[in-house]
Amino acid sequence: MADRLVTVFGGSGFVGRYVVKRLAKKGWRVRVAVRRPQEAGFLRPMGDVGQVVLVQANVRHGPSIKAAVEGADAVINLVGILSETSSQSFHMVQAEGAKRVALAAREAGVARFVQMSAIGADPQSESEYARTKAMGETAVKEAFPGAAIVRASLIFGPEDKFFNRFANMVRYVPALPLIGGGETRFQPVYVGDVADAVVALAEGEVAPAETPFELGGPTVYSFRELMEVILKATERKAALISVPWAIARMQAAAIGWLPGAPITTDQVKLLETDNVVAEGAPGFEAFGITPDSVEAIVPAYLIRFRKTGQYSTPSAAEG
Repeated sequence: MADRLVTVFGGSGFVGRYVVKRLAKKGWRVRVAVRRPQEAGFLRPMGDVGQVVLVQANVRHGPSIKAAVEGADAVINLVGILSETSSQSFHMVQAEGAKRVALAAREAGVARFVQMSAIGADPQSESEYARTKAMGETAVKEAFPGAAIVRASLIFGPEDKFFNRFANMVRYVPALPLIGGGETRFQPVYVGDVADAVVALAEGEVAPAETPFELGGPTVYSFRELMEVILKATERKAALISVPWAIARMQAAAIGWLPGAPITTDQVKLLETDNVVAEGAPGFEAFGITPDSVEAIVPAYLIRFRKTGQYSTPSAAEG
């Protein structure tokens, strides 16, 4: 086993499991820093015996961060949240947390640092999610000047919470909501492609850019078009109902505070801005990666939401 150690914060998450698997395959010793190691045991078989090690760490707790980065050659921070809880705020996790990890990595003499952010990160955004993502980027660059920042659009894959959530929803409801008319644009990107880019930066195969890398798939879709992709893949029918912004905000304000709410006020604000790669931003071309399309990946894992699952008879449109 190569004598290279990488610490991955948030390695048990959606993107993290793909990053960990690729790092192990490339021979790294992988230290996965997570809040609940007992729930991340599924990562161990991704490497040889002892190659993937789980440690308890919380980006809100300095001593645990320091212990997790000790002796590491590279550090990857994938920690982020889509909504707040009583113990997890956007500011503490995505701004202060990112700063603490970067500072600890620099003090530990880590050679390379990769910070996962998101397209739409903007210090002037009305969305606190987007503002704190931008604050995290700035804090990381100040603490670790050579850090690489990676922004991604909507990330899809078998474990995603976007396509799976709406595909499951359409099994039970006759209509799907289109907030703001469903005109918000996205550039969905496959989780495996994002993981490949993150690993390339951790390995030093690609040098950090002065501006964040922005990763998006080959096609831009409106929210409405994504719902149509889901309906086609699941072979189900549902009305697509436009919900004006004002009504969406009121509905989110009424239910967004509930645990597991389908949407929050902050997420409505986030939807008011397109989520696509900025013109001129460094992207997949820097890694030599040709990103996979939604059509090539998504239908295969949404088959389970068809009325007869994988035994569904191919439609005439599919041949």
